[in-house]
This record gives sequence, C-alpha cells and structure tokens, in this order.
Amino acid sequence: MAKMNFGGVEENVVTREEYPLAKALETLKDETIAVIGYGVQGPGQSLNLRDNGFNVIVGQRKDSKSWDKAIADGWVPGENLFDIEEACQKATIIEYLLSDAGQISVWPTVKKHLTAGKALYFSHGFGITYKERTGIVPPADVDVILVAPKGSGTSLRRMFLQGRGLNSSYAIFQDATGKAWDRVIALGIGVGSGYLFETTFKREVYSDLTGERGTLMGAIQGIFAAQYDVLRANGHTPSEAFNETVEELSQSLMPLIAENGMDWMYANCSTTAQRGAVDWWKKFRDATRPVFEELYSEVACGNEAQRSIDTNSQPDYRSKLEEELREMRETEMWQAGAVVRKLRPENN
Repeated sequence: MAKMNFGGVEENVVTREEYPLAKALETLKDETIAVIGYGVQGPGQSLNLRDNGFNVIVGQRKDSKSWDKAIADGWVPGENLFDIEEACQKATIIEYLLSDAGQISVWPTVKKHLTAGKALYFSHGFGITYKERTGIVPPADVDVILVAPKGSGTSLRRMFLQGRGLNSSYAIFQDATGKAWDRVIALGIGVGSGYLFETTFKREVYSDLTGERGTLMGAIQGIFAAQYDVLRANGHTPSEAFNETVEELSQSLMPLIAENGMDWMYANCSTTAQRGAVDWWKKFRDATRPVFEELYSEVACGNEAQRSIDTNSQPDYRSKLEEELREMRETEMWQAGAVVRKLRPENN
C-alpha cells in the first residue's frame, strides 16, 4: 500500500503494479466467490472475475429477467449459476450486489449462510452504514469488506474489455479472520479496478449519495435543463440549444478534462471562452453551494436513505420510475438529443 499525495493530502492507494493479478489469484485460490444479484454491478464484476480466472458463481432469483440475462452471458444453471440460497451456501465470499432495497428483503437468507470465516462483500456502504434502518447486521466472525467501483457496472465491464481499469474505493468494516485486507484488495483487482483508494463504509455512502444526487446525475440534469430552457426562450433552435448545452460538453470538453484537468481544458479553448469561464464559475459555485450543503445534511442524517428505502421497496416502484424517466426522455431537450446522437459521424 502506497501513500499518494492528492492536492497536499496523503491517502492510502493500491495499484495494479503493487498488487498484480497473479498475486490476487494466489490470495483467493481456495475461495469460492458468489456474486449475489445480476442487475447493475453484478454482471460487470462477475464477468470480469470469471475472465480473470477466479472461481466465481452467480446467485440470482430463478424465473427472472436477470436470471435469463445471466444465462445469455454464459452462466450455466447448476454449474456456476444457482438460486441465491444455494450460491450463498457454496460461497466462502459473498458479494452482496442486490439493490439496497433487495439487500434488505433477502438479508435473512444470506445471513444464515454467513458461517465463521466467510467474507461479506459490498459495493456500497448503504446497508451497513444505515443498519438501524436496513436491519443488516453481520455476524461478528465474518469479514465485512467493500469495493466500490466509481462508475456503473456497464462502464466497469467496457473498460475491462478495453484493457483499462475503473478506479474503486475499498473499505474494511470488520476483520474477523486477519485476512480482510488481502481479500478486499484481491477482489478489487479481480473485478477490474484501475487503482484502489481507502475509505470507510460511512464515507463511501455519504459521498456516493451526494455525488449521485449532485454533479454526477441530479445537478447536471438540472443545470442542463435550465440552460437549455433559457436558450430556447431566447429564440435558439432545439439543435443549437442541445449542442451548446450537452453535446459539446459530453463529446468535446469532458474528454479534455479527463485527459489533463479543468485548467488544461480552459487553456485549450478560445480566449473568449476562457475569459467567460474564469469570470463565471465562482458565481455558479456560490449559487449552488447551499443546495449541496442541504443535500449533504439530508444524506448524513439518514433522510435520503429512508426515502430510498421507502420508495424503492414499493411494489410499483419500477413502473413509477419508468414513468418519471419517460417524462424526462420525452422533453424537447432529450428528444433533440436523440436526433443529434443519430447525426454523429460514427452513426452514419
């Protein structure tokens, strides 16, 4: 484990060079990893583990769309695809990758198969951090660990197939065996992490919930919508408004930011763009900071977690969500976006 300096702050980081795949395979050579759930993170993590040579099986509810998807991805019923209870029974490491609401409902089944020396693995700190609300309290004689890829399972898989890695955080909540650190790092390398940075279950879920509701998803959609609406109200066409709001950012500027940072992107834009960006960014920071402070407070006190538990546990959650997404999809901005995407050169 290396100390790396991030803006003057030292953090613990583990790289592939320090902990190569061969070492990870040796660490887990006698382990059976059961990936429970085949929704968001399950496919990417299980397929990457399988392709990297680990002993991995999948546990999923039979007669579900996810069961069928697992079969389509090459998992074989009775060989490396089982119902959830049988997979938990066979495993020495249980990767608990169901949705947060799903984890709550299936927990009694999983808990009874957490015998001494096993490891319980999460990719989100939700269930443990809010255990008073979720009821997820692991036995004292198992390791409880976390690897949280900083992106979707789809991105994790795509980057793996490209020979790249998606950065992940890691945490140890409970080290019952003395092997928790090696187990969590080996699993992080196995699922396809680029590098691993240390966190805690609580810090992971607080930052994750804030990020998802903030700049990663909620805030960015809100800012897109506000700018698009202002441009349209002032006579700009849908194509022009979408290109200046979303397309140029996602297709041109974000890759520059990813490559070398925001200042480098500014330096490689026109002088007029540079001046405006430098003059205006602090106004947006000051305008939105109170919203972020409110958001973080709601996350820290557990209100956001409770809202998620209450709504995601409803039997009609999926249909209600689809209606909300349909409403977004059918706004003029994203209808314009669908046309713009079709006009990209790679699609013609």
